[in-house]
Amino acid sequence: MAATNPHEALRARWRETVERVRATADPDPGPYADDLLARWEEPQRRYHTVGHLDAVLGHLDALAPHADDIDTVRLAAWFHDAVYRPDRSENEERSAHLAERALPELGVDVARTAEVARLVRLTVSHDPAPGDRDGETLCDADLAVLGGTPREYARYAAAVREEYGFVPDDLFREGRAAVLRQLLGLPRLFRTPLGHDRWELLARRNLTAELELLTG
Repeated sequence: MAATNPHEALRARWRETVERVRATADPDPGPYADDLLARWEEPQRRYHTVGHLDAVLGHLDALAPHADDIDTVRLAAWFHDAVYRPDRSENEERSAHLAERALPELGVDVARTAEVARLVRLTVSHDPAPGDRDGETLCDADLAVLGGTPREYARYAAAVREEYGFVPDDLFREGRAAVLRQLLGLPRLFRTPLGHDRWELLARRNLTAELELLTG
């Protein structure tokens, strides 16, 4: 029996989402999925990989009741780190531009395309405005890794360090500590009720422990 393509389920999810939100039958969504997955598999990635995309989509399934338009949020998840270079600061902006180019080609309307791009840009700060239910849903799914077990969090932190392997240790510690302080400074890391109940306490413990390791 032939081996199952490990990305077939993701391709199917992409196709189903696109076909639900557009009014036309063409073009074939498949090549767009292939392009996105190839981006998520680029060699410079250690954390921002297909595994992260798959995890975010899985968290969105659990958080879906909170969203106003879960399929728009799912499209934003596909694009939110589609452009990723750890040595550049404009990744989210370039990812949003990619969505703005690709989605109209797929027959997605202007308003939904603009909302996908807005959600992608929101992942710069992970600080949605009150009442932004779609933004809250995407940001919670993206940050869910912070609320893993200590072992899971340690794997995540190690993968982030690998992505920034070109940065000297002292500079990495300084920059990473600033990111951790920014996250810990948010009144709530997780804005959805489910996300807050499931991940908030663990995430704050994990972030605090990493910060102490970096600055102790």
